[in-house]
Amino acid sequence: MRLAATAFAAATTLALAAIASPAASAITTSEPVTAKPATATFEKEAMDIRVRGRAAKAASTSTMTYHNGPVMTATTGTNAYVIWYGAWAPAGQTVVTDFLSSVGGSAYFGINTSYADKAGAKVANAVKLAGQTVDTGTAKTLTDANIKTIVSSAITSKRLPADPNGVYLVLTSAGIAESSGFLTKYCGWHTHASISATDIKYSFVGDPTGPSLASCAMQTAASPNAIPGVDAMISVVAHELEEAVTDPDLNAWYDATGAENADKCAWTFGTTYAATGGGIANMKLGARDYLVQRNWKAGATQGCFLS
Repeated sequence: MRLAATAFAAATTLALAAIASPAASAITTSEPVTAKPATATFEKEAMDIRVRGRAAKAASTSTMTYHNGPVMTATTGTNAYVIWYGAWAPAGQTVVTDFLSSVGGSAYFGINTSYADKAGAKVANAVKLAGQTVDTGTAKTLTDANIKTIVSSAITSKRLPADPNGVYLVLTSAGIAESSGFLTKYCGWHTHASISATDIKYSFVGDPTGPSLASCAMQTAASPNAIPGVDAMISVVAHELEEAVTDPDLNAWYDATGAENADKCAWTFGTTYAATGGGIANMKLGARDYLVQRNWKAGATQGCFLS
C-alpha cells in the first residue's frame, strides 16, 4: 500500500509469535492488505507483514483506478538492478538472480500488461537482470535515507547506470535491520527519487531470517529452494517489482483505499504443489520452483491471478 515514509499505520495487536507456518492447504486463503492514500510529500509503498494481512477479514473488492501518472512502458521492458548489502551467501544470490532472469516473459509477469498509461501504452511483459553491484557498508541498521544513499552511490560511482527504465533493488542479508519497520510493519517497499537528473525507481527488500522469520515468510522450515529466508524474499521482490512497473511514481494505478496491484493480493497464493526442493510452490520459472504471491489484474475481469 501507499504509505508516508515516516508515518506507518498503527501496529496490530496480534503477536508475531502467534503466526504458525501453515500447511499447504491453508495458503490458498485470501489475506488482503488494507491501505490509506498517503498525503506526505515523500512517499513509499510498503508490503505489510503477514500478521496485518491475516488480521483482515475480507478481500479488497475496490477496483483499480488510473490516476494519470506514468507506468513503465518501454518496449524493451524493465531493467532490474540488484545492490547486495551485507553478508550474502552465493547460493542465496543465485536464487534471486535466477528469479529475476526468468520472471520476464512469464504468464505471471504478463498480468502487468493489463496496466497502461494515458496514451494506452502497456507495461511490457519483459524483465532483464541488467546489473549487479555490492555495497560495502557495514552498518547493521539502515534508515530509509540510507537506502536512497546506497542507490545513489551505486549510480553516481558508475557501478550502475542511471536508467529511467530500471528498478533498483537494495537487498539486505539476514541480520540487517531497517529502522522504519522491517519485520514489524513491512517486508519491503518501493519508491522513486531524482538521482543524477533521472527519475530512479528503487526498492528495499530484506532477508527475514531470524526470530521474526514468520512475519515475512509463509514457510519457515522447508521451502522450494531450501533457503526459507531467501525464498520468502522472492515473493516480496515480485510484489515490489510489479508495483514499481505499474505505479512507479506512486501516482498511477491504485484503488480507492490506496492499495496498489500487489497489495490487493498480498499473502494469497492460489493453487500450490509440493516443490521438488522442499516445501510448497505455486510456479516454476526456469529450473526453479517458487512460492510467489498472486497479482491483481486490471481491466474488465479484475481479481487476483497467477497468470
